[in-house]
Amino acid sequence: MCALLLARAGWSVAVIEKASFPRRKVCGEFISASALSLIAQARAADAVLARAGPEIREVGFYAGNRIVTAPLPAYAGVMQYGRALGREHLDAALLDEATRAGAAVWQPWAVESTGCDGDMLVCRARNADTGERVELNAAFVIRAHGSVDTGRLRVPGVITGKRASDLLAFKTHFTGGALPPAQMPLLAFPGGYSGFVHTDGGRVSVSCCIRRDALAAVRRAAPGTSAGEAVWNRVLETCRGAREALRSAVQEEAWLAAGPLRPGMRAAPSDGTLAVGNAMGEAEPSVAEGITIGIQSASLLSGHLLRANRSQTAAGRAAIACDYDAAYRRHFSQRIRWSRVVGRLTMNAHAAGVAAAVMTHVPRLLTLGAAWSGKKGVAAA
Repeated sequence: MCALLLARAGWSVAVIEKASFPRRKVCGEFISASALSLIAQARAADAVLARAGPEIREVGFYAGNRIVTAPLPAYAGVMQYGRALGREHLDAALLDEATRAGAAVWQPWAVESTGCDGDMLVCRARNADTGERVELNAAFVIRAHGSVDTGRLRVPGVITGKRASDLLAFKTHFTGGALPPAQMPLLAFPGGYSGFVHTDGGRVSVSCCIRRDALAAVRRAAPGTSAGEAVWNRVLETCRGAREALRSAVQEEAWLAAGPLRPGMRAAPSDGTLAVGNAMGEAEPSVAEGITIGIQSASLLSGHLLRANRSQTAAGRAAIACDYDAAYRRHFSQRIRWSRVVGRLTMNAHAAGVAAAVMTHVPRLLTLGAAWSGKKGVAAA
């Protein structure tokens, strides 16, 4: 998204991508209306919406035997409601649009290091297939590598080592079932949560997050099954909504896994680079805002860069980074904190049960929760 916006403005942009597209990815796949509106403003909506699933107009909360639904708040923008699209399609569509806008794509190349050479930044990359190495000089380097498995490019603020509270994520697709096309529920189960949404090709995207200690317990209870299957069995055992929504559904592929996820704000890079998406801050997946914050942070950063001179000194870059960091925290820190509240509430069986009981009588609380997560807000460039 950064490459697309900057290339459309006439900047010389190189995208260094270590994976060959298209490729599957552990992701909830929901793109909120505010993010779709930014994609439309970048003149890329047709490429994205051509394959996206139906509009999502309803949210749900499934906990134990309770099923609560409520309207999703409409967004007052170009797009009113969000839709879902597999990352194998979304990422490839945005990359194609950036290429058509003039960005040069280096794929599959992995960034090995960045450094300074006078007033310029040097990005050193290696071809994953041939081993060839190159050095690219640039006024700005943007980290968009997420927070998982970043190799030599360590993400500031991410704690390494295993912790019982680490989140492990699993993802697959189903076809069929009885999930209403316009509904996106959050499902609670002990030690974790899951999310369903209709996505491209008539599929239902199913993603699950579970604490490391809870995963160990469900695996002990289901010897001989994969980690993804063990988690899914626990979801079905403990959540009536899951059983009813996907009772007759057919699983389309094996479970993908990723992690550990460590949601929260990151420290800004100290090496002269800039960061967007999960490399800058990560919302807990419980609120389905990961793609949206990535798109919005790209728009926010691009706006800061487009107002700056393309030829920057180290001091100039530092000033831009400081202004952007402050704007990022102003736009996203509260939403990221709220996502952690929702995630912890949902993973606690007692708290989730109480919340579901309350929302049964006051379903508008579910709509308000969706609004607080960012479904009605957008980061302005």
